[in-house]
Amino acid sequence: MTSSALVRPRNDKWIAGVCSGVAQRFGLSTTLVRLMFAIFGLVGAGEIVYIALWILMPKE
Repeated sequence: MTSSALVRPRNDKWIAGVCSGVAQRFGLSTTLVRLMFAIFGLVGAGEIVYIALWILMPKE
């Protein structure tokens, strides 16, 4: 089930819930989103994007 808003869930989170929120919003697997963030972090600016989303995404 996809949500209409981009929010960080209170459950199903490891660090801040950013990956889980993105996965729920776009109907993707949480594991896939976490893997994409990890790969993007190794070759790009994944950490910066993650921290920015952590600050900007409201809690559920």
